Amino acid sequence: MLIKAITYTNYNGEKKTKNFYFNLTRSEISRMEFMADGGLAMKFKKMFETQDKKELFAYFEEFILDCYGEKSEDGELFIKNDDVREKFRNHPAYDVLIMEFLTGGEKAMSDFVNAVIPSDLQDNMKNADPEAFNKLVGFDVINANKAEG
Repeated sequence: MLIKAITYTNYNGEKKTKNFYFNLTRSEISRMEFMADGGLAMKFKKMFETQDKKELFAYFEEFILDCYGEKSEDGELFIKNDDVREKFRNHPAYDVLIMEFLTGGEKAMSDFVNAVIPSDLQDNMKNADPEAFNKLVGFDVINANKAEG
């Protein structure tokens, strides 16, 4: 789960910082894989190869909203539904987050994708096939991580 502190100015002109929660389960990733034409990896790859910014933006926006949810106080539930997503889409923090991705480019997007994919799934993919993880997220994440480390 990614807990992202976002600083924004609300519609009363008050500057605030609030934690927002993003997560994907293994079953959600599987659903995305089966629902995407050619699979999730192919969708990411196609968007970046064609540099179709309109399609990339639309898909990444959908991806962000698929990851967003509200955690229950007891930590037992992570609620994702259309009402929760629409509330977030209309929150000023959403605008801050989208602009962060637009200005941060592929690195900002890949960092987000990597943060919401369950760590055990990342580890399994890296151990099974180093290129499989890159194919899933559509970036050369493994080599980027080696360069940073």
